[in-house]
Amino acid sequence: MPGYVVSRIVDVLNASGKGLSGSRVLVLGVAYKKDVGDTRESPSLRILRLLAAKGARVRYNGPYVDEIELGGETLRAVDLADEELRSADCVVIATDHTCYDYKHIGAMAGLIFDTRGVTRNLVNTGVVRL
Repeated sequence: MPGYVVSRIVDVLNASGKGLSGSRVLVLGVAYKKDVGDTRESPSLRILRLLAAKGARVRYNGPYVDEIELGGETLRAVDLADEELRSADCVVIATDHTCYDYKHIGAMAGLIFDTRGVTRNLVNTGVVRL
């Protein structure tokens, strides 16, 4: 499934006139399920690895995970600040943590790829759901 998610992200970025290589992709949530800090067998990590391997400039926010190993390097979680959301070419909702304010994320982010179905009530036209 992570490979399929990445291919869909590529399609979504292409449709918006951007290629994956060089694009800023912010992944929300790296835990294997919501509201936990366990990353074992997390599809989010594979998504991040695949995106980075294809040239995306990846960042992540994980309210329960401060850092991860990605391609031999340590990647630290970023704050979910408005500027972080606005500057991302694509925000990927990978884990549906209950602490996320999806309405606010929808208002700040230009393009959202929702793998968890949490954006059904958003009016943001830049939302693409899996």
